[in-house]
Amino acid sequence: MAAEGEQILARLGATEQVVLLDERGKELTSRILAARLANWQTESRDLCFVIGGPDGVSDAIRQRADFTWSLSRLTLPHGMARVLVAEQLYRAWSLQTGHPYHRA
Repeated sequence: MAAEGEQILARLGATEQVVLLDERGKELTSRILAARLANWQTESRDLCFVIGGPDGVSDAIRQRADFTWSLSRLTLPHGMARVLVAEQLYRAWSLQTGHPYHRA
């Protein structure tokens, strides 16, 4: 975890907004994510989503994260987490723009 954490930190810019995906993070509704995404957009910082390895992430990554987001309390394969993040970001965008994708 420490070596992976160093590799991740080396790729992050000093001003990037880091969102750590972790089962212990904060769960969000789609509407709350849309509002949070709008706030992130107004900050004019690059946004970076970090998904750690199968053993989690190092403390250094946890400390660097600006926000820790849980997609679910379930443990998900990394490939599935990527798809879920992409879908939820699209859903958040659709809520922001009034697109009919989000029907609830």
